[in-house]
Amino acid sequence: MHTSYAEKGLRILGFPCNQFGGQEPGTESEIKEFARGYNAEFDLFSKIDVNGDNAHPLWKWMKAQPKGKGTLGNNIKWNFTKFLINKEGQVVKRYSTMDNPVVVEKDLPSYL
Repeated sequence: MHTSYAEKGLRILGFPCNQFGGQEPGTESEIKEFARGYNAEFDLFSKIDVNGDNAHPLWKWMKAQPKGKGTLGNNIKWNFTKFLINKEGQVVKRYSTMDNPVVVEKDLPSYL
């Protein structure tokens, strides 16, 4: 998806988080090396918390937006929760961890 839409303005931002079953125990360089093995070309940031008192301010903000609220509350339930943010910086949709990225891709033309 990154390769197909980057020139049209899409930016995919990845935020590793170890709050879900210890799935991201590695260092920043280990996580980036792992992602390279899957040809990840999007921006990958440092490991952060997305829930709790130490949640990164960006995630606190995204979860608080009207379109950022989850169906079972405000917390992120598992890795791979996705947010679509428009060019004006507004959260326009939140996708569950189970939503295939193809679902996100179908919504992109309205926002690029």
